[in-house]
Amino acid sequence: MIAEEDPMFALTDTATTVVKEIVAGNGAPEGSGLRIEAEDPEATQFGVAIAPAPEEGDAVVEQDGARVYLGERATIALDDKVLDARVADDGRVAFDILPQQL
Repeated sequence: MIAEEDPMFALTDTATTVVKEIVAGNGAPEGSGLRIEAEDPEATQFGVAIAPAPEEGDAVVEQDGARVYLGERATIALDDKVLDARVADDGRVAFDILPQQL
């Protein structure tokens, strides 16, 4: 019998590329990543910032060279989700949180 793995936070290929470009484009030091934290206890709104390293208690998600640090509340809320990104014609980036396709 094959054990099913628990779903965990993942990035689409587009989000992976955008995260790497955002971090590199801001002159962040080596090892930096994008940190996501829930801004409210219900984890309905999230803050995103470039961080040089994870904070204590953060979950670290690395995918194809992109690093995302999830704060404790974000880790719980986003465990079974996928981060996607859209880039507008003017260069603005919007992130979407999507359910994982199992």
